[in-house]
Parts: sequence; C-alpha cells; structure tokens
Amino acid sequence: MTTDRTVSEPIAAAGGVTIATDIAIVGGGLAGSLAAAVLARAGHRVVLVDKRAVYPDEFRVEKIGGHQLEAFRRLGFIRGLESAACPYDRVLNIREGKVVDVSVGQAYGLSYADLVAMARSQLPDPSSLIVDEVTAISCSDDVQHLELASGRRVTARLIVLATGMSGVLGYKLGIRRRVLAAGHSVSFGFTIARRDGAPFDFKALTCYGERIADGVDYLSLFPIRAGMRANLFMFRDPADPIMRDLRRETEATVLRLLPGLQTYLGDFRVVDRIRNWVMDLSVVEGHLQPGVVLIGDAFQTNCPAAGTGVARLLVDVERLCIEYAPRWLMTPGMSREKISEFYADRDKIAADQQSLKMARFRQALTSRDDIGWDVRRRLHFLRRSITHRVDQMRPGWLAHVRSALRA
Repeated sequence: MTTDRTVSEPIAAAGGVTIATDIAIVGGGLAGSLAAAVLARAGHRVVLVDKRAVYPDEFRVEKIGGHQLEAFRRLGFIRGLESAACPYDRVLNIREGKVVDVSVGQAYGLSYADLVAMARSQLPDPSSLIVDEVTAISCSDDVQHLELASGRRVTARLIVLATGMSGVLGYKLGIRRRVLAAGHSVSFGFTIARRDGAPFDFKALTCYGERIADGVDYLSLFPIRAGMRANLFMFRDPADPIMRDLRRETEATVLRLLPGLQTYLGDFRVVDRIRNWVMDLSVVEGHLQPGVVLIGDAFQTNCPAAGTGVARLLVDVERLCIEYAPRWLMTPGMSREKISEFYADRDKIAADQQSLKMARFRQALTSRDDIGWDVRRRLHFLRRSITHRVDQMRPGWLAHVRSALRA
C-alpha cells in the first residue's frame, strides 16, 4: 500500500470481492461527493468510487455565493460550508481605477479541496468511499457492473458518472464529447499578500478589464483561509506569450493588464504557486443509455468567468438525487426511458442553456470590438455606476425596487 493518500490504494486482499449497492457514483469531486451524501442521507445504499482518499487541491471552484447558497441550504450542506469557508458580504467592483458599484450579499471563499472534503464529511458512513480506480464498466436495463483496479467488483442498479472532463469511462460506453469552442477561456489562480504584512483595505474586490485587446474579463479577489485569493479570467489565445508572463512575472503582468489595481493593492506579492486552466466549451453525445447517468462537467463544461458551473452542478445533484433516482429505484429496471426523464428535466435544461449563453455573453462583452458591442459594454458599466450612485444618495432604494419587482 502506498503512503501517498492522494493516489490509488489498490487492496490486493480484496481481489474477487463483489460489492452490491443501489447506486454507484464514479468520481469523488464536488458533484460526485455531494450526490453521494444526499443519496446516502436519504437512506439509499451508495458507494462513491475515487482513486484518491483525499482530494487534491486543484484550481477549480473557490467561491460560493448568490443563489448557490440557497441550493446548498436546500441540500443540507450550508452548515458544513460555513464551517469550512471564509465569509464575506461586500465586493468592491472597479474598472479603470474607479468604483463601478458595490455588490452586497453573503458569499464564501475556500479551496476546492476543502469544498470536496466538506461534502465527503457529510457521508453518514465513511466506508461508502471506495478508494480505487474503475477499469471497466458495463450497463444494461437491469444491473450495472464496475471492475476495479484492486480486483473488486461493484454491482449497482444505477451508475452515476461524475468524472468531470475525463471521458475515458464514457468513451468505453460509446459516449463522445463534442467541443463547441476550443480554448474558450483561460483562468489563473494564485494567492497574494501585501509585502508589509498589512491587510488589504477591502473584504473582496473585482477589477474588470480596461482594454479589449488585453482580453481580460475580470480579476476577482476574495478571502480564503490561506489569504487573499485571486482568480483572473481571460478570453485570449492560450498560446499567447502573455500567458508565460503571467506565470513567471505575475505581479508586474497583472498590473500591466489592470493598471487601475495599483492604488487598491499597493506593494503586493504572490505567495503560492500560480495555477492556470484552459477551458473548452463542450457537451456529450450518445449519453442516453440504460443504467447510467452523467452529471456536472461529465455532461457539459462551463466557462469559469461566467460563474455558472456550480449552479449547473447543484441543479444536476438536486434534480437527480431528490426527484429522479429515488423514484427510479422504486420500480424494476433502469431503462433509457427512466434515464431520459433526468435529461429532459426543465430545470436542468434551463441551467445548461443559461450556462452556455452566459459563456458566450462574457466572451463577447470582453472581446468583441464592433460598434454594437462597444456601445453595449459602455452602457453595461454606465448603468451599474449610475445605479450605485443613486443608491448611495438614497440608501435602500434599490432593494425596495427589486423587492417590488419580485412581488
């Protein structure tokens, strides 16, 4: 057995053992771990299969807020989130060194590894997590089978693929990924601190790109336990030399792209490893099969700048684990007809479509240089600035207007 708890731990003595369960979830990232906890707490027999006992600290989801919090609350994870994350309730939004507006609302910052650990901690029985690797998969209208690297087998009525952008298992079932936009966006993540050790003068800050040619959508700064986290989102060729500059000379390159930040950050430095991610927009095809369902990024990828990934994931988990899977288990079989109900769910379809729509909108708002989008961009920030100034003169009026519109 290896001493590295982040990699596979095949158990030779377990060879030949067959584990029978209602639902087998493959992939123990956020989607799979949340789904496993929701189903297990409802009394279903569930196993979660992942090759890592402790999920690694990947550059993925690092902040939760807005309507996402309501979904976490409905699913019963809000207390776990609060205990694992750093709260903040105000975000200063700037562009060209000037305040655009201030966003007010509860939000939380945390590392993706801590987020996954929180979800896994909600499993009623820790032994539900099988640290192993799936090597083969077969599905039918009745019973599904998984072969594991350790020699063990898993039989289940339903398999949930929450394997993210890794399509190896899906490929074995004939599921293919269709790329809608290759290299759609580039994201960078790093943690910063002031060189003098003093705290920053804001709880959280968003700085929007200043020039179309730079391809910068925005830089988001927010607290996590390790310090002030920075997420930079760009629509630019991943092979552009500036990507190398951002990795090697991060502080100087960020200020070159966003000079208006200097006043707010002062003399700062990056205090951890620079991580970056190139995201393709993609969807799967051939996924409607008996006995298996795909959720989260395994079904469709998202643009990180649009901030819709977690919302989509939560819709998938909530609809599958609260509405469909429990009902499917009440009757024999796991046919295509049953599985199709989930993919045809109105809330799921709406979340998937909104995610793609926002991905294209963020790219156009950042990068399009025709007169129509130039006017739209100017009006977008002007409207926000005017609304903010009026709200400063008449505090609370915006909240009253929004409340009236919802009534």
